[in-house]
Amino acid sequence: MLKTSVQQLLCFGIQAGTGNPALVVQHDHQDVAQRQQFARHRKLPACVFIDRSADGAIALDYYYPHARSPLCLHATLAAARLLLSPAQPQLKVRTAMHGQALTLILRGDQLYIRLAPQQLTQPAIAPDLPARLLAMPAIALRSAPVVASVGSPKLLLQVADSKTLQALAPDLAAIRAWGKAQGVNGCYVWCERADGMLEGRNFNHLEPAMEDQATGVAAGALSLHLGRPIALFQGAALGQPCLIRTELDDNAVLVGGRAEILAES
Repeated sequence: MLKTSVQQLLCFGIQAGTGNPALVVQHDHQDVAQRQQFARHRKLPACVFIDRSADGAIALDYYYPHARSPLCLHATLAAARLLLSPAQPQLKVRTAMHGQALTLILRGDQLYIRLAPQQLTQPAIAPDLPARLLAMPAIALRSAPVVASVGSPKLLLQVADSKTLQALAPDLAAIRAWGKAQGVNGCYVWCERADGMLEGRNFNHLEPAMEDQATGVAAGALSLHLGRPIALFQGAALGQPCLIRTELDDNAVLVGGRAEILAES
């Protein structure tokens, strides 16, 4: 039996030493409860366990410190960094919880995950809901709010500019309660910058310190909603500047960026 390996990576970083941290665990045989305990103890944004079946199929099992997750794209990017090579630049995998099909792709030093949009019923969004969730009574959105998903539904809210985006201090408890009632995994608030690129923040944790530094599922959902490729910045105000790029591929989206190996234990 192969020895369990644990590797830490930074994902979607703009340059070396930046990005959203993830742990990739291989050759592990713990159960779900033990994996959750491992993720809680490590206290990084995400852990992904790579499971291989006897027929060679690969499943990715995701854990945040507080919960198991059906999909985490920055952790998937980390797994892709270890699974792909110039000799094997493409690989099909599935998620452990829901069996969602993903294709991992290597192009030069850039990694991509190809995934299809999820069809969902739009929840009722009251006119005052965005203002209540964002705790900004006078806020005026630049476009109508919408829920979109490539595996983890997000309420997409477009604000006027970066200054407005970075000043947000939303009602995290209200976001969590509304999301739980509607089956939506938080709010992704975004804006268009003066240079034409996009910038965003993800709100789905009760603790402000747990704000995500790069949210690949939101980038994929936003790209499909807009119907075009995007370059999306996130995390600079948190000390980990990230850049997520997307491409449209027929009826699917490619979500990609850098992944840098930091350490192995």
